[in-house]
Amino acid sequence: MAQINPYIHFNGNAEEAFTFYKSVFGGEFATIVRFKDMEMAENPMAENEADKIMHIVLPIGKHSVLMGSDTPEFMGKHNENENRSKISISAESKEEADHLFNGLSAGGQIEMPIADSPWGSYFGMFRDKYGFEWVVDFDPKDK
Repeated sequence: MAQINPYIHFNGNAEEAFTFYKSVFGGEFATIVRFKDMEMAENPMAENEADKIMHIVLPIGKHSVLMGSDTPEFMGKHNENENRSKISISAESKEEADHLFNGLSAGGQIEMPIADSPWGSYFGMFRDKYGFEWVVDFDPKDK
C-alpha cells in the first residue's frame, strides 16, 4: 500500500517549527540538510539563507515522516493564513490524542476543541502557531 507523508514549507523558520514538532512527537531528526550543504558554484546561495533548512525529516510513529523546508526568498513568501489543507493524525489512544492536540495547538488557534464527536471518534482541529492546520482523531472502533 502506498504511504502519504506531509511535506510542509516555511518562510525561514523551518528549524524552529520542526524543533517544536519534535518536542511534541519525540524522536530524532532522520535528515537535516541546509542550503549551504548543497551550494553549487554556478548557483550561489545568499549568505542570509545559507543556514536555512533545505530538507528536514522527522519520523513519526513506525511508518510515517513529517518533512519540510524553508522556501528561499527569491521564490516568494507563503501566506501562513492560507494553509487550508490539514495534516491528519490518527492517535492510538485518547491519551495520545490529548497529548498531541494540546502540544501541537500550544500558541495556535483551536478551531474545534478535542472531544467526543457525533460520529463516534475523539476529534479536534486547530491551526498551529506556524499557520498549519491539524486534525487529531482517535477512533476506538479502529483499535
